[in-house]
Amino acid sequence: MSVLRRIADSLFWAARSLERAEWRARLVDVDYRLLVETPVELSQPWTPLLAIAGEEAAFAERWGEPDETKILEFFLFDRGNPSSIRACIETARENTRTLRHTISSELWLDLNTLYLDSQRWSLRELESGGLFGFFSDLRERFYRLSGIVSATLPRDLGYDFLTLGTMLERADNVTRLLDVKYHVLLPDVADVGGPIDLLQWAAVLRSASGLEAYRRAHGNAIRLDRVVDLLLFDATFARSARFCVERVGGALARIAGGTPSASRRAADELAERLACASAADAIAGGLHEFVVGAQSQCADVASAVFDDYLRFE
Repeated sequence: MSVLRRIADSLFWAARSLERAEWRARLVDVDYRLLVETPVELSQPWTPLLAIAGEEAAFAERWGEPDETKILEFFLFDRGNPSSIRACIETARENTRTLRHTISSELWLDLNTLYLDSQRWSLRELESGGLFGFFSDLRERFYRLSGIVSATLPRDLGYDFLTLGTMLERADNVTRLLDVKYHVLLPDVADVGGPIDLLQWAAVLRSASGLEAYRRAHGNAIRLDRVVDLLLFDATFARSARFCVERVGGALARIAGGTPSASRRAADELAERLACASAADAIAGGLHEFVVGAQSQCADVASAVFDDYLRFE
């Protein structure tokens, strides 16, 4: 049983680390583009990134006041930050290194190549080659890894633990993103619906790869309730909180079989909350409170998964 738990633990954290690395790459890329489009005097350049990641204190302790160079170093390369993109890739690679008999050779080769390339990354190289080109290439590499996982791995318990790691991380991240825009970056009343407000909401959608999905459903006019509906409650959008939590519930159902488990109950409770609520309900009752509650429930699910399946006796 301990061997199986170690395999499950490694797959869970490999998936969670890769999803975190991809998410952070999205955030930095979109925020950098937003700075280019937004007048300097009206923007809040880097603090939103730290707020979304919940790392204001960790950054201040290591780097002091944020600026472009420090933020890029912290988010991309800093091995002292366990959630930096390079550190997450290293964690994912280390977790899969001992499981090469469990994962496909294609997945190992692509992940190991990304790891080796990441060891050579530097801020000087990043700036000389161009930030946009770097993030475009990195985005494509994460897409390729996701495709390899989907195309080459059997749908067994290992795949379910990969799904748990990916979807729990994704659900937590999208709720943090929405909360920071609404609660931290909420503009003055006079600015609501204005150019800066709409630009920020478009950036939120881009961060979640949701801008095109939003426009197909609602056109170009961006409204808060429709953004909330897409990112929290849409059962068909692959990065919405509801979609992710429902996939977590499905994976846990297959892992547990017919055996009741605390993790499945916790996931089902959160899935039911997201299925029964609406954007109007969440906004009327306080979007910040709703999102913080969803984050807390995500943490409860993750804790229950650890207790049920990943704790070593």
